[in-house]
Amino acid sequence: MEVQVLIVGAGPAGLAAAIELGHRGVSCLVVEQHDRVGVAPRAKTTNVRTREHLRRWGIADKLAAASPLGVDYPSNIVFATRLTGFELCRFANASYCAPGKNPLYSEHGQWIPQYELEKVLKAHAESLPGVRIQFGRRLESFTQDASGVRARVGDQTIDSKYLIGADGSRSTVRSLIGAAMSGATLARHCNTVFRAPGISSAHRLGPATMYWLVNREAPSLTGPMDKDDIWFFGATLPEGKKLEGEGAKQLIRQATGVELPIELLSNDEWVASRLLADRYRDRRVFLAGDACHVHPPFGGYGMNMGIADAVDLGWKMAAVLQGWGGPRLLESYEVERRPVHEFVMDEAVANHALLPTHMWRAGLEDAGPAGERVRRELGAQIKTAKIREFNTLGVVLGYSYSGSPLVVDDGSAPPPRHFKDYVPSAHPGCLAPHAWLADGSSLYDHFGAGFTLLVTDDAPAPSVNTPVPLKILREPSVRDLYQARLALIRPDQHVAWRGDALPHDVFDRATGAS
Repeated sequence: MEVQVLIVGAGPAGLAAAIELGHRGVSCLVVEQHDRVGVAPRAKTTNVRTREHLRRWGIADKLAAASPLGVDYPSNIVFATRLTGFELCRFANASYCAPGKNPLYSEHGQWIPQYELEKVLKAHAESLPGVRIQFGRRLESFTQDASGVRARVGDQTIDSKYLIGADGSRSTVRSLIGAAMSGATLARHCNTVFRAPGISSAHRLGPATMYWLVNREAPSLTGPMDKDDIWFFGATLPEGKKLEGEGAKQLIRQATGVELPIELLSNDEWVASRLLADRYRDRRVFLAGDACHVHPPFGGYGMNMGIADAVDLGWKMAAVLQGWGGPRLLESYEVERRPVHEFVMDEAVANHALLPTHMWRAGLEDAGPAGERVRRELGAQIKTAKIREFNTLGVVLGYSYSGSPLVVDDGSAPPPRHFKDYVPSAHPGCLAPHAWLADGSSLYDHFGAGFTLLVTDDAPAPSVNTPVPLKILREPSVRDLYQARLALIRPDQHVAWRGDALPHDVFDRATGAS
């Protein structure tokens, strides 16, 4: 079998890579060792930036429709002693999931189980000409030379120009290229998914996507996973212990304070780590997602960061295969993504440092004035510390590729980096500032599939002679946002250059030809 790109792993990163390539006319095959999507429930937050990619692919509305709880379900995070206990504090609209138009972004976030997202991604990938997905297929080995990669998948030989390893934290591809993960192991955690009919209405805390339960006996996290009162539950247990059997049911009842019949649906354990691969590439073979970076899930960054990897790698790989991408284009993948990974991983580790096991205080569940004082003080401390985890638009949208060889610096100062406060900026390397236009559409809706030359005045657009796929878009209403007459927007919606006169070599720089 011959394809242009072989993708190993059909999780969110692998499926996103297939979609990004498929939309650009690149043939690819995705192979997955498991026999279906959603083998184990993991991430539950599809953030603003990921949904903007889904909007660009034309499937953001399909993800919204797939939400088991409804897209309007409140994305509240509630801290309480137990579901039936005392509330400590809460965060409303965590991860910006409330529907509606915000000037800073084109799509709100969404609370949805990862397996539902994977179903939407898989269906869309399979609808694209040239994209095939095969389950129950394991990569055994591969060799590569200057012209391509020859892989052994089961009993079949597959020839491709490139191979993407999106096969998770235990990546076979990473092992085969000899890349090594380094970093720190932080803690062991246990999860279970359970059904408890009536649990959603068995307390007075109101709807939320997550309840942090702070008590001495069973500090934990819980919340709705799916319809029909299917919830998740996570706790830190001693080595060798799992959330299984009657012990798990009793722990859930103890933590929540709710006495209901419980049916355990699944359980797993995972180790929170901060690990980064020493390299993301060996010639024609690349790593994406958890195959090259692993960190705690607190903040909801992991899955979303893997999808962003796939977008960055996908458009660049397509450009090279189609002849308009230069020799330095694929070299920029690790150059651009590694600093983003470092930044986001530090945020996730900081969030992991304050869990329910660290929050309990003596007297926290006392009913009198002394207990009220303890709860009030702890609630204030949590509000101060955990805003870094639940209100993070600066992390989600504020990263930049400034310093990349593909980005032409304009001499201006980059915007300040802050976890919460996102300052839109057309500084080269930043995400193109968003705007809602007079007709109600998003500025992003008008960008081309390739590069876009945005013209922010009524003067004639510059004459351009380039093999690079280019759309010229005139929109004077965004002049103040972009602070320049012209801005060159990359296929991933980041700014490659801005100024008042187009340099003769700007496309060579932006596509890695020079």
